[in-house]
Amino acid sequence: MNKEDEWIIGTVKRDRTEKRRYLVFPDTDTEEPLLSVHEDMLIRFQLLKGQMISKEQLEEIKNEDERYKAYALAIAYLGAKPRTRKAIGQYLSRKELQEENIEYALNRLESEQLVDDEQYARQFASSRMRSGLKGRLMIRQELQQRGVPKEVAAEALTELDRDSELNAAKRLAEKKSKAIKGDMKQRKTKLMAFLMRRGFPGDIVREAMRGIEWKDEDSEEQEDDGVLLDN
Repeated sequence: MNKEDEWIIGTVKRDRTEKRRYLVFPDTDTEEPLLSVHEDMLIRFQLLKGQMISKEQLEEIKNEDERYKAYALAIAYLGAKPRTRKAIGQYLSRKELQEENIEYALNRLESEQLVDDEQYARQFASSRMRSGLKGRLMIRQELQQRGVPKEVAAEALTELDRDSELNAAKRLAEKKSKAIKGDMKQRKTKLMAFLMRRGFPGDIVREAMRGIEWKDEDSEEQEDDGVLLDN
């Protein structure tokens, strides 16, 4: 092996800019470090003063350190809230990591059940319908925007309860109907269009609207005038 492809570790210093990382310098007159590695890699490869490192070993250590970095970044990103595999992959790509190391991190997260697109889709769909008052068609679109594969999103939607979806549509219809203006036909048309835009299927929309108690706008104005006169 060429001597230019071997280095002897001269000093190891803590990196002041990044927590738990170390700079490994060769035993030569240079200010450029051979490596910047996480302390776990420092221990794993026993990077101590006086150790010889070959070019092949150097590349191996660099690659292993980046794989570890990709995994650690993904764990930190997951800590804020559940994420899809695609969302984590996009986040790691912005960190300019090699594609194979990103794939390693994603596969490891899945094997450790820290990332599960199927579970994410089920939980998201149920929560979105219950608290967001959205129908399955809009939820499917939102799931796909978050990187959930089409077939996984479709499977999650089949598990949604129709009664729960109808209840969400009724709650939303009741609330929205009070704010819509126009004659009776216009108000009904506007409400139907609104519910459709929120992703509720046609049969759900029609059933939800049957439960609305519409008031004539003229009678509402008369009631308001009566309140003002009484005061």
